[in-house]
Amino acid sequence: MTTIGILARPDLAEARSALAELTLWLRARGVRACLEEKTAALAGQAPADSCLVASGRDMAGLADAVVVLGGDGTLLAASRLLDKEIPVVGVNFGSLGFLTEITLGELYPALESVLDGRSQYEDRRLLRAVLRRRGRPEVTADVLNDVVVTKAGPSRIIDLEVKVGGAFVSSFRADGIIVSSPTGSTAYNLAAGGPILSPTLPAVVITPICPHMLANRPLVVPDESRIEVRLRAARDVDVYVALDGQETFAFTEDDQVDVSASPRRLKLVKAAGRDYYEVLRTKLKWGESGAAGGRK
Repeated sequence: MTTIGILARPDLAEARSALAELTLWLRARGVRACLEEKTAALAGQAPADSCLVASGRDMAGLADAVVVLGGDGTLLAASRLLDKEIPVVGVNFGSLGFLTEITLGELYPALESVLDGRSQYEDRRLLRAVLRRRGRPEVTADVLNDVVVTKAGPSRIIDLEVKVGGAFVSSFRADGIIVSSPTGSTAYNLAAGGPILSPTLPAVVITPICPHMLANRPLVVPDESRIEVRLRAARDVDVYVALDGQETFAFTEDDQVDVSASPRRLKLVKAAGRDYYEVLRTKLKWGESGAAGGRK
């Protein structure tokens, strides 16, 4: 590897010293650092001669691997920049994240393993969303977590029709619908009462948000299926489609979003000695004394 891309959350002041150390560490190993523009500004000083500064998309194109400093939201933003499958090292400045599970203290051993070709990683599946809206250009985008159709106001509910593989599933009267990847099952889907899916499972979960009927439950389907969500009626309320919480588009009656498996994958570097279930136990506080449902 010759070039490592670096992207940090733009307002993460705690990352300044880490950025300086990281660029020097890479230079000592003959590896060039390429800083995303806002990340370079965060560093607060001109990069070393061996560093490059580029836009996010150009940084991702030049890099052989990317280090992301921040939280899960920062990694979601980074995933939208990548057009090729390269290792992504997500470093969380705080507690473990579901995606950024590597701590700052684990950064250099993890990065050393990437440079040596010894790193352990997971291929996280992405979803491809295609927005079809009357009188507007079609929008196609890949998401790592979810596609959410939801309303803006606290009152009123919306009517949504869902098909899977061309077969009619149901009409939902609810606050919205979440179409989530296995990776995104621990995000909004979890908060809405959806199931946790193993992150490499070839599946998608469809979760209604506050459905009007108690019989409406989350549905897990194969990720080879095309999922169609059409807005049947909005009843004087603004409706939006959110892609990974990063982009939002207005959605009106008879507009439709189609979700299917993307050919892209995210190559997420794992922390040595830590598995996905340890992350779940840590984040969700499973087994802690006094936790609901736990033994005394």
